[in-house]
Amino acid sequence: MFWAVASTIGAMMMAIAMIFVRMKMVKKPATVKKIILPPLFMSTGALMFIFPYFQSSWYQVMESFLVGMIFSIILIKSSKFEIRGEAIYLNPSKAFPYILFGLLVVRLILKIIIGGYISLGETAGLFFMLAFGMILTWRIVMLYQFLQLKKSMELKKHPI
Repeated sequence: MFWAVASTIGAMMMAIAMIFVRMKMVKKPATVKKIILPPLFMSTGALMFIFPYFQSSWYQVMESFLVGMIFSIILIKSSKFEIRGEAIYLNPSKAFPYILFGLLVVRLILKIIIGGYISLGETAGLFFMLAFGMILTWRIVMLYQFLQLKKSMELKKHPI
């Protein structure tokens, strides 16, 4: 029980930290590096699957990743880029903090429900995959949107 409560508190603290990081990000121009590094760093968490305690069936892992991809739609819709001067900035929705907390609440409810049927380690692994699916999908779309906007900026600067 202790670990279930501790992981829930940890998830809430990460969500709060993410809100502050996102609010800080809007003050600086976006770059390809800033878009691709978070999922790259997060991918190291998949090393948990080396240990049998965290392993689940491939079906459950893929299902969890797919749910994360579906959740990412909300993040994608709430994140837009805009051109300010000569740079591209991320312009998040004013609802972004509420969206993050809403997704956190949904994940916590799912965690409580699923945690009653499978071990804590499996639950942790599956929810890692859910979060990774959500962040990876969101960041891939962000990268595509950023590159499209950057390309249009360059075309305006140097027309053919």
